[in-house]
Amino acid sequence: MDLQNDAEPEFSALRRQAGLTIEEVASITKSSVRAAYRHDRGECSPSPLALDALRNVASSRKGNSPAAFTFIDLFAGIGGLRIGFENIGGKCVFTSEWDKYSNETYRRNFPHQDGHILVGDIRPFTQDEEGLNRIPAHDVLLAGFPCQPFSIAGVSKKNSLGRPHGFLCDTQGTLFFDVAQIIKHHQPEAFLLENVKNLERHDGGRTFATIMNVLQNELGYHVTKKVISARPWVPQGRDRIFIVGFRKETRFTFDDVVYPEGPAPTLGSILEETVDEKYTLTPKLWQYLQDYKKKHNAAGNGFGFGLFGAGDVARTLSARYHKDGSEILIDQGPKKRPRRLTPMECARLMGFARGTRTWQIPVSDTQAYRQFGNAVVVPVVEAIAEAMAPHILDAVTDVAHATNG
Repeated sequence: MDLQNDAEPEFSALRRQAGLTIEEVASITKSSVRAAYRHDRGECSPSPLALDALRNVASSRKGNSPAAFTFIDLFAGIGGLRIGFENIGGKCVFTSEWDKYSNETYRRNFPHQDGHILVGDIRPFTQDEEGLNRIPAHDVLLAGFPCQPFSIAGVSKKNSLGRPHGFLCDTQGTLFFDVAQIIKHHQPEAFLLENVKNLERHDGGRTFATIMNVLQNELGYHVTKKVISARPWVPQGRDRIFIVGFRKETRFTFDDVVYPEGPAPTLGSILEETVDEKYTLTPKLWQYLQDYKKKHNAAGNGFGFGLFGAGDVARTLSARYHKDGSEILIDQGPKKRPRRLTPMECARLMGFARGTRTWQIPVSDTQAYRQFGNAVVVPVVEAIAEAMAPHILDAVTDVAHATNG
């Protein structure tokens, strides 16, 4: 079913289509920045003249050229992978994300487009050919699939037991199985998969070996992978594994990914100037975290909170951040207890709000922390997408020529 974001204010949708910041849209519509924020959130209605001005800008920037390629966004979270591939000219035609709160954020930040389908659980679509046909044809598949243990991994073991092997058996019951089914059925020209770096070591390396066997030997793709740190782009230590596959052999290499020049950013680049007192730790929680760290330090291990200043680099933001914020606490000086990051600071830390790109957070702080902790770092994906772009476009052009004779 095609789920349109009925709650998206037209003002917000037009602003995003035009690629404008709140400050820019305030100037265009001749309103205050405060009023523009209220219009963007749907708290009050802009004037007809303001909407007409926005429509004109959005129309002029959108143009009439068709998308360079189509892609689907699986286990989408709040859309970090999508941003990178829209930036290189792709059009998202199908999204799957089971969490209702992530769906809320996703719909708020990606205005509805004709032909786009947004669903929850992907599994009903991968059980048979009828379900797979409900997923639109696409050129590129994106998936930040969860890592679930495979019940039996390793073809050699099954051979020794006289059991059949193959991805229908090796990965049955895992969410990677659903990705493999879609790739097998639709045979996209390329895919990008993302996961935690420990995927390579899971179950002694057998899980990753099974995944690579499926992608390379059973599905026939030319696959390369690399663990990439987000450190050059954002002030956070965050390593993730990215797996790129092309249906036909290309010259793509992760060596083509362009890294930022100059010194890596520090936390001062993402911190807000004014922060609500509710993000400062309570005396009770702060005392608990200090006692916890002291106990583990005495035992000779490094468990405990992390305290950081504007010139530091944060630990990895996790989905549990909403519980106590202990992995990334911001130092507020000797006379004040430390504080958590705000959700908007997390958006900046993950690269969702970056440069002129803004990000709306329509959910509670708890849900926002979970969403950003589970997300990809957007500028890393943007860099990978840029490196993949010429190879995707070449593949799509070759297919179009072959189809047209």
